[in-house]
Formats: sequence, C-alpha cells, structure tokens
Amino acid sequence: MGDPMEQIEQIIDTLVQKVSRLRFGPPVRCVYNPLTYARSAHLAYWRRYGRPPKEILFLGMNPGPWGMVQTGVPFGDVGIVTQWLGIHVPLNVPEQVHPKRLVQGFACSRGEISGQRLWGWARQRFKTPLRFFERFWVANYCPLSFMEDGGRNRTPDKLPQHEKEPLLAACDEALVQTVQLLDPQYVVGVGKFAAQQAQRALAGTGLPIGQITHPSPANPKANAGWSELIEQELQALGIRLELD
Repeated sequence: MGDPMEQIEQIIDTLVQKVSRLRFGPPVRCVYNPLTYARSAHLAYWRRYGRPPKEILFLGMNPGPWGMVQTGVPFGDVGIVTQWLGIHVPLNVPEQVHPKRLVQGFACSRGEISGQRLWGWARQRFKTPLRFFERFWVANYCPLSFMEDGGRNRTPDKLPQHEKEPLLAACDEALVQTVQLLDPQYVVGVGKFAAQQAQRALAGTGLPIGQITHPSPANPKANAGWSELIEQELQALGIRLELD
C-alpha cells in the first residue's frame, strides 16, 4: 500500500500539475493555489492529523481569502489553526497577488468566519483535535481561489463552462483518490456545490453523500446558530455525535 503521507503528496502534486496548466479569463484577475505557496503548512496539516482511515469526510468548496489562502488549511482561520490545531508554518507568496487580497499568511489579522464556525464547533464538541480527527477529516474539493479585478472572491461554480470543465475533471480525480486513501463511510458536502460535486465524482461507489449548511456569514441560515443547525443535519444523516 505504501505510506499514506507519500500517497497524499502524490495526489496533491498531480492536482497541482493539472490545475497549473489552466487559464482563467476576466473578471478573474488573480488565482491563488495554497497547495503551492502554502504547501508546507498543508502537508503539516496532513502529517499531524490525516492518517487514514477517517469515518466522515467534510468537503468544502475551495479556499477562502481569509482562511486556506492564508494558512494552507481548509477553512483555516489563523487563530484556530495556530491555537487549536497547533500549526504555524512559514509560507511563500503567490507569484501574482491582488493588491486588495494580500497573502499575509499567519500574520493575517482578519478572521475567517466560516472557519471559526466549523472548527469552533469541532473544538466545542470534541475538545481536542485528536479526538475530532479520530473520526473526521476536512478537505476542499477545489484547491484554487479566484479574485476578480475589484477584489471580490469568485467561487468555482460561477466560472464559465469552458473554464470549469477541465478544473472539475482534475478536482474529481483528486477527490476519488483521496476517498480511496481515507476510506470514509460518509462524505458530507459543506454547502450545496461541494455536495453536488461529490455526488457526481463518486457516483457508482455506493458511498453515502450528504450535505450540511455552509457556515458562511453570507448565508442567512448559518447566522442563526450554525452549530446547533448542523448537529441536527448530521443526526438526520445518521451520523452520531456522542463521544465514546
């Protein structure tokens, strides 16, 4: 089988090679790939917590400008990543940086609310990272973050079809390989887009695919007690939350 961490590095490197060949036109001005300039932090996340198998895979859409773009960790709010996950790794800087969306790494002072909510729930429910990662893993479907000319974050679902198709093909392959490595019993999309991509990419595997509400503050449903909401949603999916 080989070492799982060597396998995940191969999955990451193949994905990076494929998406690095893609080009994205206006209104996209800058494309950030934390798997390149924040590779060391991303691999630190895997090496510390990612040993398979995992019971449940949480799958996000793509890196947020104040989360994984800064830390290399999915939903990676700086405070949570450093203080709870214990990861603080020097990063490089992307070749092209939007002046309104700087990559400051762990010096970034802006919080990632989605990450604060997701990892905050994990901390509240499971207390320690090791207890959470005994069962769960958190990954992103797409590794790229897209910045429009004015600095607005453009999500992958908003890309034109001719740009989206080769991107999704590369992401699908990486997801299938990651699932084969982690051997989860359930994949849970964090939001509609991630759930839909998982359903398509993993069709025919028999693996159950579910969905929970995305924790983004742009989602009104998430602003009325996200932790309580997703616990209800997880229980409705048949995922137990009580600790042994």
